[in-house]
Amino acid sequence: MLESLLAASVLITLTVAIHMVGLVALMGFLQARSRRIRPFESPLRQGVFIVMIVLGLVVIHGVEIMIYGVSYHALGVFPTFEAALYYSTSAFTTVGFGDLAIESEWRLLGALEGLNGFLLIGWSTAFLVAVIGRMRSMEMGWLDRLRDGAD
Repeated sequence: MLESLLAASVLITLTVAIHMVGLVALMGFLQARSRRIRPFESPLRQGVFIVMIVLGLVVIHGVEIMIYGVSYHALGVFPTFEAALYYSTSAFTTVGFGDLAIESEWRLLGALEGLNGFLLIGWSTAFLVAVIGRMRSMEMGWLDRLRDGAD
């Protein structure tokens, strides 16, 4: 149990750090591209911008899932990397298909991966909602200017 708890602590710390750095990098990328894309000028541009955000989030989560999968395989929890990655994806996303069972000594690691994934996906959702909310407020800026100019 202690080995599982230690592995979970290390992996949670690592994936939280990766997530933070990934979101900061994604925000920097979006800020650099927003001047060219101008997402507040048309629905199509907004759509492109949102797709870029979502794809960036998928990449960040993919890296985190991969780290868990590599760890499961390296620890000998699963005989193949494919099984380890499949289990990791299932646990991280909290889908939990249940067709692959984890050994009892590693169950705590699997459960904590689910908690970690749940929190990181929630963090990504908050990020996405905040960015879309900011785009909407910029979109409404022209209405405010129109209203103020009409007085």
